[in-house]
Amino acid sequence: MFFVCTMIEYVSRQTKNHRHVVVDCLGAGGLNNELQHADVNHCLPMEQVADEWIEDYRIPTGDFDNVAECRYTVPSVTAIGRLYQRLILDVLHEQPLIDTVQAVFSSFIMDEINYFNSNVYYQNPDYLRCSYEAGYMLA
Repeated sequence: MFFVCTMIEYVSRQTKNHRHVVVDCLGAGGLNNELQHADVNHCLPMEQVADEWIEDYRIPTGDFDNVAECRYTVPSVTAIGRLYQRLILDVLHEQPLIDTVQAVFSSFIMDEINYFNSNVYYQNPDYLRCSYEAGYMLA
């Protein structure tokens, strides 16, 4: 899960897309495939895996560049990947894993996390989980 979440962040930055665009391009089948092959693919260079994802899943170039807009130190793709993994696992209940991944990446909280000029990505994981479950950022 960590590798796939990190790759979603990496590919999103490379293609200048919102994270849900990459997840939508992967679809349920692609997510399942990438999760099954993560134990092998994590040994490959991220650039190679990203190129394969972009080509295989036809991920378009977008115009969302939250890295360029950031006024502070940009969090690493692995730090953000770990945050995504933690949130997904924290909200994973009865719903299948792939459905949870898709739901989290298409939720409001992704825009909050990916606005790197705020401090949302540094917040306590329980706060992020509770906000996600509430459907808005809690005060």
